[in-house]
Amino acid sequence: PLCLPLCLWFSLLLGSNGSGALPRNRNVLLIIADDAGFESAVYNNTVVPTPSLGALAAHGLVFTHAFTSVSSCSPSRASLLTGLPQHQNGMYGLHQSVHHFNSFQGVRSLPMLLHQAGIRTGIIGKKHVGPEEVYPFDYAETEENNSILQVGRNISHIRQLVHTFLTGTPDRPFFLYVAFHDPHRCGHSHPQYGSFCEKFGNGEPGMGRIPDWKPRHYRPEQVTVPPFMPDTPASRSDLAAQYTTISRLDQGIGLVLKELAEAGHANDTLVIYSSDNGIPFPNGRTNLYQPGLAEPMLVHSPVHRQRWGQVSNAFVSLLDITPTVLDWFGVPYPSYSIFGKDKLVHLTGRSLLPVLEMEQPWQTAFASQSHHEVTMYYPMRALHHLQYRLVHNLHFKMPFPIDQDLYVSPTFQDLLNRTVGGRPTHWVKTLGQYYYRERWELFDTRADPGEIRNLASDPRYRPLLEEMQGQLRKWQWLTHDPWVCAPDGVLEDQGPYKLQPQCLPLYNQL
Repeated sequence: PLCLPLCLWFSLLLGSNGSGALPRNRNVLLIIADDAGFESAVYNNTVVPTPSLGALAAHGLVFTHAFTSVSSCSPSRASLLTGLPQHQNGMYGLHQSVHHFNSFQGVRSLPMLLHQAGIRTGIIGKKHVGPEEVYPFDYAETEENNSILQVGRNISHIRQLVHTFLTGTPDRPFFLYVAFHDPHRCGHSHPQYGSFCEKFGNGEPGMGRIPDWKPRHYRPEQVTVPPFMPDTPASRSDLAAQYTTISRLDQGIGLVLKELAEAGHANDTLVIYSSDNGIPFPNGRTNLYQPGLAEPMLVHSPVHRQRWGQVSNAFVSLLDITPTVLDWFGVPYPSYSIFGKDKLVHLTGRSLLPVLEMEQPWQTAFASQSHHEVTMYYPMRALHHLQYRLVHNLHFKMPFPIDQDLYVSPTFQDLLNRTVGGRPTHWVKTLGQYYYRERWELFDTRADPGEIRNLASDPRYRPLLEEMQGQLRKWQWLTHDPWVCAPDGVLEDQGPYKLQPQCLPLYNQL
């Protein structure tokens, strides 16, 4: 039964002329998971069957070095919808409730630019960005006018919404953004459904029933514990719950692709799949380490069949989504300034279309984080070049903050209890090492994939450290980062410094 949606889509793909000719209309389907990682056979995790992702990979390009530019939900979604890092678009932290972060009103987002070009835009699922005037969609079924569980996890309802959008104006090119809420944690907000809402819609008493979902359950001993996590009974049970929602996500993706095929768009639509940030476990989401930044990414193009089923090692970023979509539609990026002054906006991401034709020598990715929740002010900047990752912890004298839903998770509670009780944590770090970090962290991720050995103070790596610091600083200046001089300087860019902004020293012994 799981094959049926996919078989329809790919039979239509393979039954077409195969010439790679440009379709008359071009469309885009962007699928973003919520806190998903590499729990898929596409990325060598064979425990969780993900036939939809597997089929998409077989008919697209699989990226092994895809990264988010920020390891937090709203900032990541704002960055992928603008092509601008969070410190440039203004979405410094979460959008909802007391956090209340928003992008600057002068930002010109992807849905805005597409709408102006006559392309119909739609969003289904988790929006989590604002303000509305910056992120307008012609069709919107999100948490702003629905239950997030219904538009983000009820895959039958999501399928119906996709059908409604696709049949709305069939003669216009479209950009449809389907933002699943799986496999985000929900123990903080909806604990009755389990730590990952793995019980939501499973047909048990009080859980409701999602008609199209065939729940799969996993035992703790089945899961593959990533090396950056504690390996304990609690973490294994946590992962088993997450796996169930990964299966629901995959089945939902299959239903979306089926609707795309039945609407006649199997051969004219660019399909991009990724996630907003790393998985919600220690070292993952809210960190700029590999588990917090590395993302799955699959791209299917009906006109770039020469790379179907291949793997790319090129470094790509969620900052590349906006330039890719604009390139696909042939829509130019405007010349403008966010604040109506002299600082023109330049996209630092690139279109992915060239790598769909042939492998590219891209080897660098940048990241920037300021907040997650409003109380979690811990600004960081990062650069990954070749096998090396550099992280700049601007507030390194403060303990690294923990978000609310991770704190109440079984994994983190078990880690706390083991630490307080003096029992083995079965983790590569101590909690103290996780909280307190050096200002500069430099890792060789090839020799040290766990990012345990900080090379920043090693004299042998001094030339590399200085070179990467220079690369990072150059990117910060290019993207108008207000934190470019922190923590030991003040940025002066007005008055006599307007034409030549400078970092002036604080002499604060940092």
